[in-house]
Amino acid sequence: MSEQVTRLQYQDKEIILVATAHVSEASVTLVRETIDQERPNSVCVELDEGRYQAIKNPKAWEQMNVSKVIRERRLLQVLAQLFLSSYQKRLAKKLGTQVGGEMIQGIKSAEEIGAELVLADRPVQTTFQRIWRFLSFKEKVKVLYGFLGDEEEEEEITEEALAAMMKQDTLEGLVAEMRNEFPIVGQVLITERDQYLANKIKSAPGPKVLALLGGAHVPGVIEEIPKEQDIAAITHVPKKRSKLKWLAWIIPIAMIALIALAFTQSVDLGVQSLWVWWLWNGGLAALFALIALANWRSILTAFMAAPLTTLNPFLAAGWFAGLVEAWAKKPTVEDVKNIPEDIFSVKGWFVRNRFLKVLLVVVLTNIGSTIGTFAAGANIFRLISG
Repeated sequence: MSEQVTRLQYQDKEIILVATAHVSEASVTLVRETIDQERPNSVCVELDEGRYQAIKNPKAWEQMNVSKVIRERRLLQVLAQLFLSSYQKRLAKKLGTQVGGEMIQGIKSAEEIGAELVLADRPVQTTFQRIWRFLSFKEKVKVLYGFLGDEEEEEEITEEALAAMMKQDTLEGLVAEMRNEFPIVGQVLITERDQYLANKIKSAPGPKVLALLGGAHVPGVIEEIPKEQDIAAITHVPKKRSKLKWLAWIIPIAMIALIALAFTQSVDLGVQSLWVWWLWNGGLAALFALIALANWRSILTAFMAAPLTTLNPFLAAGWFAGLVEAWAKKPTVEDVKNIPEDIFSVKGWFVRNRFLKVLLVVVLTNIGSTIGTFAAGANIFRLISG
């Protein structure tokens, strides 16, 4: 216990940091015993409002509407959450425990002793949005590949291994490795949240504050407690890079200009350019939807939508194909329940899970449409240049 409980003095407050593992049964016991022994005025948990409500109502996740996710353009955010939560659930299943059990116990114990419950973590949407905004395209691909390519031989994970991970020296090594591989991810996911957590913890009411933290955050929070934090800076979601905005408009303007140029040479050439545009753009979007084993209606939608949506940076063919796929083969509650297992298997994405199939149709259709845009542009240019 001495290795996992750290005591600090900040001004007139005694702060107790409890290092936990989010899938460890031993952490649940540690949390219950420590709160019962210390009886703090406040209990801070590493949760935001959204995750707190998910714990209070675990079935809410099963009611997620995939069509609404697509319409609200939250696909990448939801995918990231699915990967992370699914990975934790797989670990928990191996150990016969519950994900976030120590946070559930912390909430329960705080209620039992009448302590103030403080939701100390930054909203998860803000964290994911900041990561995504700061990553370059190459880094985004690398991060996603890291998630998808992590299906190597599975080592047995024991409580002893988790106990070792909760020690600061081991965790500092893991965090350092992440920062070396993806500096932005390490900065936003760990360092910024250390700052946010530290600010919330030292601002919690009462002279004795107990905080439940994933072990990786304890060293950073200890370092941040005496410092001043700029909360506005780490909760601001930066706008999309202006260069990308310009690029988003340059492509459709260039395509329209090429087709218009074809019409200035001859009507036949202009009509031929339109056909080339439609067949390449719509054809490749439909082909990639077919690769995703989409419903025939979704494939047809991809073919019809891609040539039009490509000319508008605010639309995407995959959204329309995905909405049709969700309508044609409605995802069930069972599909959502099976995401932790299905998300790490090819069969889960392509065959077994309708929820994941919709997401796959959206992503692959958009990839096909993008490739089709450049292929069509190259062929139209070839026609014009004779």
